[in-house]
Amino acid sequence: MDYRRIIPCLDVKDGRLVKGVNFVNLKEVGDPAENAKVYCDAGADELVFLDITATVENRKTLIDAVKRTVQNISIPLTVGGGIRTVDDIQAMLDIGVSKLSMNSAAVRRPDLIDEAAKKFGSDRITVAIDTRKSDSLPSGFEVVVRGGTEGAGRDAVEWAKEVERRGAGAILPTSMDTDGKLTGYDIPMTRAIADAVKVPVIASGGAGKLEHLYEAIVDAHADAVLVASIAHFGTFSIQQMKDYLAGRGIPVRR
Repeated sequence: MDYRRIIPCLDVKDGRLVKGVNFVNLKEVGDPAENAKVYCDAGADELVFLDITATVENRKTLIDAVKRTVQNISIPLTVGGGIRTVDDIQAMLDIGVSKLSMNSAAVRRPDLIDEAAKKFGSDRITVAIDTRKSDSLPSGFEVVVRGGTEGAGRDAVEWAKEVERRGAGAILPTSMDTDGKLTGYDIPMTRAIADAVKVPVIASGGAGKLEHLYEAIVDAHADAVLVASIAHFGTFSIQQMKDYLAGRGIPVRR
């Protein structure tokens, strides 16, 4: 059975779990390791841990916070933010992280994707693609880097095709236009990327209602949905999300 996954996202700053809108106006939510355990116990399929200021602050990922998180869970953990080298990836795998997500570093040096996929296997490498609307590019979406603060001048769909060719095992596109706004995922952008590649695509940025999860899977062709605000602030439990999707015919792991 090809299940659709629910993946809570832990945005972390200075070792604390936070949530904002468009990566700014951050509110502290709690401890990432404690929240990770709650989500694991509640039936989340996987977790994503994003050190959201590592790249802007030009530092490596907060390894202690990651280590505590790994020790608290029994489901796969993907870590991103500040991953710049093969050695950075190795350090994370050594403490039990399942997969690594790269974004700005991959845009700056695409060969990093090839090197990482060759050394660790594609299934361990996710490329995150932050996007914003742009009339000047063929797909209508531009890649942005450095925590969404800087345009890369690259077409998001063409970049998705390239990262797949280079060995990425999954793609995590997040829309800067919808992130944290609770108005729904960017369906056209997510669908454009999902339809252009064969690897799993994880919808991210903007879930506010249960219907949004369904739309991301059915309308945007996503293989999984990343959730943050609606989970962190107790709007819906993981069980409610899965029950809703199952009730609408979407296969989920119970």
